[in-house]
Amino acid sequence: MKVMITGATSGIGKQLSLGYAKAGHQVVACGRSQTKLDALTQAQPNISTLCFDLTQYDSYPELAADHGPLDLLILNAGDCEYIDDALNFDAKRFEKIININLIAIGYALQAWLPKLKTGGRLVLVSSSAQLLALPRAEAYGASKAGLSYLAKVLAIDLAKHQIEVTMVHPGFVQTPLTDRNTFAMPMMIGAEEAAETIMRGIAKGKRDIRFPRLFIWLMQSLSLLPFSLWRRLAMRMVSP
Repeated sequence: MKVMITGATSGIGKQLSLGYAKAGHQVVACGRSQTKLDALTQAQPNISTLCFDLTQYDSYPELAADHGPLDLLILNAGDCEYIDDALNFDAKRFEKIININLIAIGYALQAWLPKLKTGGRLVLVSSSAQLLALPRAEAYGASKAGLSYLAKVLAIDLAKHQIEVTMVHPGFVQTPLTDRNTFAMPMMIGAEEAAETIMRGIAKGKRDIRFPRLFIWLMQSLSLLPFSLWRRLAMRMVSP
């Protein structure tokens, strides 16, 4: 199986790359750090790499002839920054996160979706943050909510092309991104466990992979509250 993975130099993407390569699949690992990509190829010889920035839309690399067609395209790359002062809204920060988490996905689809073979699968890694309005998450939450909606529409429109779509909604996973957080992150799991969960879900043909179960249940339950009540609870989360 041929697998292409973005955001492969750290966190979930790195563990997915190593996991699929270890299972004997041919992996195209994408990222911005050639040094980190080289480390992947040294760890698993059946990993090839593409080094580029997803937000540099005019310089997307072409897949080599021996890279395609793809059986599995996993668009995993993303970033997280928070809006600390909503009254003095940081539009540049908002734009940055929307670009990498959502707009870049559109360009990646344009570049590589045609490389997916009939019967292939597209995987979009969203977040459980899209389930609930969270303080300071104007940029991150909006981008992931948009990504989840995009995945649902693609699942409809790509069905006639025999391409399946899987959405991934993780809770807190220990990665370089979450290492920057200064707040409590309940029920956090490791990136390797997250990757294994995703791989199992893909193998079973799941269209929506959510984990950890208890955390997702809690988020979904809170999302059912009247917004006025959730708003009061959420405000307490950021009260001094």
